Amino acid sequence: MKDFDVIVIGGGHAGVEAACAASKMGCKVALVSMDKFAMGRLSCNPAIGGTAKGHLVREIDALGGVMGEIADKSGIQFRMLNRSKGPAVWSPRSQNDRKIYSEIALEVVESHKNITIIAESIISIEAENGNVVGVLSDKGVFIPGKAVILCSGTFLNGLMHTGLKATSGGRFGEKPALGITESLLQKGFESGRLKTGTPPRLHKDSINWKVLQEQPGDENPQPFSYRTDKNSFPFQPQISCSITYTDLNVHKILETGFSQSPMYTGLIKGVGPRYCPSIEDKIVRFSEKLQHQLFLEPEGLDSELIYLNGFSTSLPAEVQLKAIHNIKGLEEAEMIRPGYAVEYDFFPPHQVDLTLETKLINGLYFAGQINGTSGYEEAAAQGLIAGINAVLKIQGKPEFVLKRSEAYIAVLIDDLVNKSTDEPYRMFTSRAEHRLLLRQDNADRRLAKYGYEFGLISKEWFNQVEQKEKFVTAGIDFCNTTKITPQIINPVLESKGSAGLESSESISKLVKRPEINLHDLLGFVNFNGNLEIKEIVEDEIIKEQIEIELKYEGYIKRQYEAVNRMEKYDDINIPLSLNYSNLKALSTEGREKLQHVKPRSIGQASRISGVTPSDISILLVYLKK
Repeated sequence: MKDFDVIVIGGGHAGVEAACAASKMGCKVALVSMDKFAMGRLSCNPAIGGTAKGHLVREIDALGGVMGEIADKSGIQFRMLNRSKGPAVWSPRSQNDRKIYSEIALEVVESHKNITIIAESIISIEAENGNVVGVLSDKGVFIPGKAVILCSGTFLNGLMHTGLKATSGGRFGEKPALGITESLLQKGFESGRLKTGTPPRLHKDSINWKVLQEQPGDENPQPFSYRTDKNSFPFQPQISCSITYTDLNVHKILETGFSQSPMYTGLIKGVGPRYCPSIEDKIVRFSEKLQHQLFLEPEGLDSELIYLNGFSTSLPAEVQLKAIHNIKGLEEAEMIRPGYAVEYDFFPPHQVDLTLETKLINGLYFAGQINGTSGYEEAAAQGLIAGINAVLKIQGKPEFVLKRSEAYIAVLIDDLVNKSTDEPYRMFTSRAEHRLLLRQDNADRRLAKYGYEFGLISKEWFNQVEQKEKFVTAGIDFCNTTKITPQIINPVLESKGSAGLESSESISKLVKRPEINLHDLLGFVNFNGNLEIKEIVEDEIIKEQIEIELKYEGYIKRQYEAVNRMEKYDDINIPLSLNYSNLKALSTEGREKLQHVKPRSIGQASRISGVTPSDISILLVYLKK
């Protein structure tokens, strides 16, 4: 077997991003997968994005990742969620054709000349003197490499549960990955057990669609990728999803299966996702709720399968079917496949650094569900960062660590490393303290510079981002200096229930009124023949950026001030060799947590759960000495 620079284990969303990034950066990559035709497979819901997750996809794309491109080419419905709320929480989401998504993912991977796909099952990570040297397959094949990125998804000792029946596997119809956990435990790592679930799949022709509430996509859908050709978008025919609800009768039927539930009988040891609970967990935890919303989502344009989103379960198949037949529109539904839970090994993420390199073995990186996360988008973000850092280490270049004020990706990794997790971690906008700065619409302006620096995006596209930044700045300057007279604007203001003007006012101040938008105001502006500025401020994408920046100017300014205060702490480095056990003035918990995590800076130390402000003061005094 030839030598590789980077070995990526697993062809899921983390593995695809890691392999593509490492290849673009000039490394020889081995992508090891048990089935290359399962590349990027949408194991659970065939959908990308959603609240906060859509932000991650935009950030991945801005850095030069491929998830947004694949989602755009396979999307059969696109929606911008939370439009009725502020722009910080607007989140793009797509429903995708499961088959097409995997086909395009494989095409994307195979288009990278530096990637070799190897069909093997890995059983051991090989290391010498604390450095990774390669991996060993179940056939005894040794694959040498300078870095290894483990993206195992739900396959490490995977076990699938439906009722009291358990079957080995990481996904329906696919074998588990055996041996890797044991290999790592022998090297001193800690492992844990987590659980995720999936709902039943129904036959589309057995559903009474007429009585269900239709949920169409956006009239003018927006792509995930900044590089998608909007003239050709969307690439696939667009479809609607539908909505229905459970009721108390359905809940009572589900309760009859609790005595045979692997979750309630103790068969499942792993902890499930708090924020995406099974239907049986919902009716226990939220017993006061009379109903739960369910979404019927097609798995593809030519697929007969309908994904019953919101009905994740591991109850016995007969209980699932009886409950389904008591739901409006599903009275005659044919259940093609019952829902099931998947239990799998993970490695608590305090064992990785902010680069996602493990602390025990140099050159070994963990990305995705192995770090305790749930979701395709969280996995892909980690795969991209691990891929970039693996290459930078091989090339002898400085590592890449984003700040929490720069990206949701940074919030994700910082939370994992500093707080670890004993339950599946899911990204939410509420996890980001600077979310007005980290909007999905400005990901390119925040992160493209890094993607260009690492060779992950083209100079042509980066030039477009720089030009966009200049246009936004020019547009804001124009709005700050251009005033509108009361005679012109007062009738409009009064028609919208807004107080009239007594003297001329700038566009930038007028647009701060909640009931006024920039489009309204530009119709009353005399551009005095300045066609260039007219073209800039009337461009829909630029106009949206200008309006958000102006409308929320005060809030944005305060967030930047908070960032500047916090980053002073992030700039105070702590030696990784520091032995906290010797600092007796620290609290007992603080000492234990700091020794556990080994933070790089005072800022990172301050975000570790259990480390008090007093501990931080003691550290600052010690470092000054």
